[in-house]
Amino acid sequence: MKIAVIGGAGVRTVIFINGLLKRYRNLQIDEVRLFDIDREKQDIIGKLCRYVVQREKEDLEVNVCRTCEEAVTGADYIVTTIRVGGDHSRVQDERAALGEGVLGQETTGAGGFSMAARAIPVLLDYCKIFQKYAPDAWIFNFSNPSGMVTQALVSEGYDKVIGICDAPSATKFRMAQKLGVTEDELYVEFFGLNHLSWISSVKKQGKEILPELLKDDAFLDSMQEFETFDHEAIKSSGFLPNEYLYYYYHREKAVANILSSEHTRGETIEKVNRQMFEELSRTDIDAEPEEALQTFLYYMQVRENSYMSIESGISARPLIEKGKLSVPDGMGYAGVMLDCIEGMQSARGKYLVLCVKNKGSLKCVGDEDIVEVTCKVSKEGIVPVSFGEIPPYCENLIRTIKSYEKCSVEAIKTGDREKAVWALAMNPLVNSWSIAKKLEEKFYRNRSGQ
Repeated sequence: MKIAVIGGAGVRTVIFINGLLKRYRNLQIDEVRLFDIDREKQDIIGKLCRYVVQREKEDLEVNVCRTCEEAVTGADYIVTTIRVGGDHSRVQDERAALGEGVLGQETTGAGGFSMAARAIPVLLDYCKIFQKYAPDAWIFNFSNPSGMVTQALVSEGYDKVIGICDAPSATKFRMAQKLGVTEDELYVEFFGLNHLSWISSVKKQGKEILPELLKDDAFLDSMQEFETFDHEAIKSSGFLPNEYLYYYYHREKAVANILSSEHTRGETIEKVNRQMFEELSRTDIDAEPEEALQTFLYYMQVRENSYMSIESGISARPLIEKGKLSVPDGMGYAGVMLDCIEGMQSARGKYLVLCVKNKGSLKCVGDEDIVEVTCKVSKEGIVPVSFGEIPPYCENLIRTIKSYEKCSVEAIKTGDREKAVWALAMNPLVNSWSIAKKLEEKFYRNRSGQ
């Protein structure tokens, strides 16, 4: 079977390939095809991917393709992981939003709208190609904002689309480490939307332990997902939060921390990526592949260790020096996708957190709406866990953000700028028509290159 990666020059592709090496035989995958419109970066990432395979003495075939059609023809699975406009578009979005005193984060709030407006039209065009050259393929959307993008694709009739985010799986992984159990011994149940979800159940070896964890200050402080929150907010809610809820629970702190910082997250990422590719372009990867790989891993470490540090005001984690870095084993986006493929091939199935159609999982939104919830994935299909009554503050936020997402998708697909203003105004991190109007004009100018 074949996997096509659209956006294959993305920096996570090397880690994706390394994670696949441990599982490709069992999953019956023999080839990965990479395609990206940035050929120079794609050639660099392609060489690193092939070296990772060679380094482990495996025989997975990795090919760089020059057209999307070539990449997806005959593919069984397609990964979409694109960033339309590149890293600098993220910087523009952040600064446009911060200029109006609101959050510019690339998936949550105003920045998320602008990123969706760049990505959705391009992905809808790609889907037409997928439908022609790989009509039976499953599409795993990694492109942010994952929930809104998946909503847009599904609303156009592309039913075999699954939105992937690694935040829930990474949280479960770290929780298992802290609790001294394997991931298989820990059941963690999520409900909500992408980057707007809560943990409603944690079972350790079958025993419910969420109430105990909510009372455990040491545990909350030991987890990077929870350490940024006021403990009182977590405890009084009765749920453990997705880390992106920080922007809703502590909106003014996030904005103040970013404004007081020398650089935004987007500016930091843009600088790191530019330095990485400049250094890699000067390296003869064919002659010195290990040196090139260590360069790549060092800059990836810089990215990951500074995650959420600007917004939260928490110091970045320490770095390991170049030359001593190992390739991550694929936990994250790739791990969730591979778990999903494994579940689809299994009679027993697996419980995973995915962005899929609601199908009655949450009563506060429609059955066709895309939610991010725990699902049972097996040969029988993907079945979201059914949730009962949820607290009003969760329900209200889910309803509001889902309405914002659907209004945004419609505005983006139709090019209706008036509707786009109202969509932005609906988002609680904007919550103002006059600010939304200014933001829409800025975002439109940036996308149009004016």
